[in-house]
Amino acid sequence: MLSLTKIFHFEMAHALYGYNGACKNIHGHSYELHATVSSDKTFNEFIPAPGFIVDFKEIKQIVTNTIVKTLDHKLLLSSAYLAINPAITTHQNLVTWQVEPTAENLLLFIKKRLQEKLPADILLVKLKLYETKDSFAEWNNSSY
Repeated sequence: MLSLTKIFHFEMAHALYGYNGACKNIHGHSYELHATVSSDKTFNEFIPAPGFIVDFKEIKQIVTNTIVKTLDHKLLLSSAYLAINPAITTHQNLVTWQVEPTAENLLLFIKKRLQEKLPADILLVKLKLYETKDSFAEWNNSSY
């Protein structure tokens, strides 16, 4: 199977309600997202003109508009966190979720949003989200 990966960067802050470590406090990360796609078509020898599964520019546009612009320079907190810290609700860049904004939940959000926006013949194969340079969460399409 042929696949393509495009890498994206965004900055985001979050905090985790119900966690007893340092991440219970608001802090930020420089996230790196690897989005891997493939085609539902099978290519045995060569791909006909223009010669690619999907243009990298198209993937960039979809991920940037759907994910990066939604999360970049945002403060992402759960409604449970805000319930015990109501003063934070006045922040202009606040995004509220019903679940905790962990790397795993971010990936599930990203997966859902991208699957809704990708063309029908382009398949989301894998997502890898680095929260730090040596810690990441990964989602793989189990059909491959």
